Amino acid sequence: MSGLLIVTGGSRGIGAATALLAAERGWDVCVNYHRDRDAAEGVVAACRQRGASADAVRADVRVEADVVALFDTAVQRLGPLRGLVNNAGIVAPKASVADIDAERLRRVFEVDVVGAFLCAREAARRMGEGGAVVNVSSRAAVLGSPGEYVDYAAAKAAVDTLTIGLAKEVAGSGIRVNAVRPGLIETDIHASGGEPDRVRRLAPTVPMGRGGTAEEVAEAILWLLSPAASYVTGSFVDVSGGR
Repeated sequence: MSGLLIVTGGSRGIGAATALLAAERGWDVCVNYHRDRDAAEGVVAACRQRGASADAVRADVRVEADVVALFDTAVQRLGPLRGLVNNAGIVAPKASVADIDAERLRRVFEVDVVGAFLCAREAARRMGEGGAVVNVSSRAAVLGSPGEYVDYAAAKAAVDTLTIGLAKEVAGSGIRVNAVRPGLIETDIHASGGEPDRVRRLAPTVPMGRGGTAEEVAEAILWLLSPAASYVTGSFVDVSGGR
């Protein structure tokens, strides 16, 4: 596959692994980041070493003007848009619903839902010759994450609904929209939620007996972006070891 791929939240974790694999598979890559410019530039450098054209663009996906500028800048620098990986997301510290306040809800939903919608909207507007969107959801959308992150799970359930609805809206324009739902994956999102050992703690609940890697999720994402998935839209790939 070739053309421009925008990866939101591409400076670390699943986003970074996806950007690197995409570069190996022939994509030109825009690495979106919010705060860590150095990490984003490191991913860009690694993409270029793999033969891709690549650039880093800062944008807060909660802010509409930032999202529009992200897509404008990426297209200006790297060419027509052919793919979007809607990966930017946050999780708040472990809490029960009884302890979740409105400010936390707004923060999680602004990034994980509003940001995903805005980026998907810009992709739909700009993929005039067709393309593919992959939303990064979570198995939490199905499992609910009781006692931990019900707000995050609800936000990812909204991403699932976005995936289904948008896929039906844009299928006639040659745009495919799918999602991956990672399970327990070894990334630093768990540390940002106050549980750096979460994967190790919960690994025994996974039928395969281990956590997954960002690279394993990236493989599923790249398949959904590729011509090999040409008749797949409105669908979900669970990358969760059976959990």
